[in-house]
Amino acid sequence: MSLSVVGDFAWDVLIRTNNEVLKGGDSFGEVLLHPGGSAANVAVWARRCGLETHFIGKIGRDRLGDLAREDLEREGVIHHFIQTDAHLTGSVAVFVDQTGERSMVSGRGADFFLLPQELPKQVINRTDYLHLTAWSFFTDPPRTAARLAAEIARASGNLISFDPASFQMIEEMGVATFWSYVKDLGITVFLPNYEEGRALTNRLDPTDIAASLADQLSGATIILKLDSEGALVHHEGRQTAIPPATNNLVDATGAGDSFAGAYLAHFSKHGSVLDAARFATRVAAWVIEHLGARPAADASLARIIATN
Repeated sequence: MSLSVVGDFAWDVLIRTNNEVLKGGDSFGEVLLHPGGSAANVAVWARRCGLETHFIGKIGRDRLGDLAREDLEREGVIHHFIQTDAHLTGSVAVFVDQTGERSMVSGRGADFFLLPQELPKQVINRTDYLHLTAWSFFTDPPRTAARLAAEIARASGNLISFDPASFQMIEEMGVATFWSYVKDLGITVFLPNYEEGRALTNRLDPTDIAASLADQLSGATIILKLDSEGALVHHEGRQTAIPPATNNLVDATGAGDSFAGAYLAHFSKHGSVLDAARFATRVAAWVIEHLGARPAADASLARIIATN
């Protein structure tokens, strides 16, 4: 089994403080450069968890683009980068506060300018799964390219997973507009967090959110990520709560991406929605106990992945 991920590769400039930053003030903290991008993060985590993974995205012809290729090669992800002289490789400012919660400001780098004719269609055709994130849908380009990728995958009978990415961007776009671009993709796994689910349904209770999303996406498995409360799976009309694996939040950056990658890797191997969600919860729990979206693996992560 194999996975294609189409979307963003960007470098995260992570800024973390242990105290409140006052307006006009100064503070010591950590300023780090990490590889990121929601789609690229999913690709890396799927590969770390054992799934053959292809990444399709766009980078600048610059040093950060060179580092992007090196990063995915080091992670074992097969990349199909399109390079451009017109735009720089993407970057994102990630602010992590003293509670571990994160806020992000995304620059519009090369990843936002992927065009339909640049897609390596044969790669999508010959893989079994396609993952997309809503970062490829908030503007056009790259929306038309992402929709074409879904069309190719759907024609091949592939499983299509989708992460709605940002409640704020959904609200700015408008919920009706968002659904107009997404409902016809043929999504089989939908992976929102609570705030994204709330924005998309105008419901507050997780069970109501999941049920409403299932009504919008007929036949799709809904996995509502609930942070410290674990996750809620809505599959074939039944809802199952997945308990959290940790409450030790250090940095929430990339937790949802690691969940998606781990879920797809486990599901591709075993075919169980609930077991895959439990495995993904354990991987995401390890991630939030470390800095960055893709912390270097250690023995505890190796033990988790060995259960896949």
